[in-house]
Amino acid sequence: MAELRIPEPSEKQCLFMADRHKYIGYGGARGGGKSWAVRVKAVLLCLRYAGIKVMIIRKTYPELQENHIIPLCEMLGCYADESERIASYNDGKKHIVFPNGSRILFRYCDNDKDALRFQGTEVDVLFVDEATQQSEEKMEKLRACVRGVNDFPKRVYYTCNPGGEGHAWGKRLFIDRHFKEGEEPEEHSFIQSLITDNTALMEADPQYIKQLEALPPKLRDAWLYGNWEIFEGQFFEDFRTEPDMRAAEAHGESLTAEELRAQRRWVHVIEPFDLNAGSCRGWRIMRSYDFGYGKPFSCAWWAIDYDGVIYRILELYGCTGRPDEGTHLDPVEQARRIREAEQNDPLLRGRVIHGIADPAIFDESRGESIAAMMERSPNFLRWSPGDNTRLAGKMQFHYRLNFDADGRPMFQVFNTCKHFIRTIPNLVYDESNVEDIDTRQEDHIYDECRYVLMEHPISPPVRCAAPPMPDDPLNLHKRARFYRI
Repeated sequence: MAELRIPEPSEKQCLFMADRHKYIGYGGARGGGKSWAVRVKAVLLCLRYAGIKVMIIRKTYPELQENHIIPLCEMLGCYADESERIASYNDGKKHIVFPNGSRILFRYCDNDKDALRFQGTEVDVLFVDEATQQSEEKMEKLRACVRGVNDFPKRVYYTCNPGGEGHAWGKRLFIDRHFKEGEEPEEHSFIQSLITDNTALMEADPQYIKQLEALPPKLRDAWLYGNWEIFEGQFFEDFRTEPDMRAAEAHGESLTAEELRAQRRWVHVIEPFDLNAGSCRGWRIMRSYDFGYGKPFSCAWWAIDYDGVIYRILELYGCTGRPDEGTHLDPVEQARRIREAEQNDPLLRGRVIHGIADPAIFDESRGESIAAMMERSPNFLRWSPGDNTRLAGKMQFHYRLNFDADGRPMFQVFNTCKHFIRTIPNLVYDESNVEDIDTRQEDHIYDECRYVLMEHPISPPVRCAAPPMPDDPLNLHKRARFYRI
């Protein structure tokens, strides 16, 4: 049998291979040597432990073949004479078999139908390469394959970068470390790897880092620096959960992020304040609503000040805790819970509240409408049909997120509205309709917001130019003022 020769791994690759957690994330940026580490780790496991099953998954078969099947077959001599082989490859079954009975299975998962094919599959170790290309729902189906009666410790290895369909769950688990019921923090680990950690690539292609540095800012930050806060294709990249310090400094601000946050400037997510104090008591209160049954329903309450600034102050989101899964509550029960919130919450109690909702709830083609059900006794919840014009609603979002010269937007969110803060930044463009979001995402809060924004439309704001530089007498820095469209 031929001798297996493996180049010396980098420090981060060594950490990945030595990690003993049940769920291990690895990556964060392009060029960190993730796929190589997956291949080597899979081979070493199979050589050391007899009779185990390892599975490597990529989104598409061409990616799987190019990144794993061909390189592994070359590494293990699968195409050489039998006497020179470390292992054998079966193209029909798409797996590599080792003399000790261990196997590496190669599978792809591009859609929900592909994920269903894995029902009944049992493996000891799962590698999901470029895991953030997979939705959380598909990942749950894939993880269910990691089981068996032997005593080998079951593990799942993820390689992942910012962006993609699974950006939200990857960031939640490995970056923010927010865990749902049933997820154990001590079972999860993440190893951040950047291109600078991949010494082999840096030596072989020193120009690659320069290529990444030349990318557009948001793509550069994600691919080069592993920034999970912004990524290519993000629909609302102008939404700021933290103060925009670059914009603030460009306008001559010298305050800290904490000071700007306290002043509610250059940021969209703010601390709640008392709406029952002073002039706030006279502000208009509205509620917006998007119906859901199998998918989550979304209801939110809004305060509109005398300058037309809209504040999202409270939300009721009908989800189970699983991704994009509704609570299956009927319209009457949803109405009861909305009415209960308005009767008990101190921000809403005693207020006159106007409701605006998806016009689809007024449909009577299949019998009594959802709106009529919610209006019946004892809830008496009334709605007006909202304007569902999608492009105009999207633009109202962008118009209101824009900061004026003082760093004040026309739209802000109380930091207690956790589901808004979770879902809105993760929305991406539809590849087939770049003017709209990808509606396959968890977009119910986005839809519900559009109705209230279209109820109070504003004109496109003028982007503010930075103040003149003191050493620029010819005003060469000055940029033309333009409208956002």
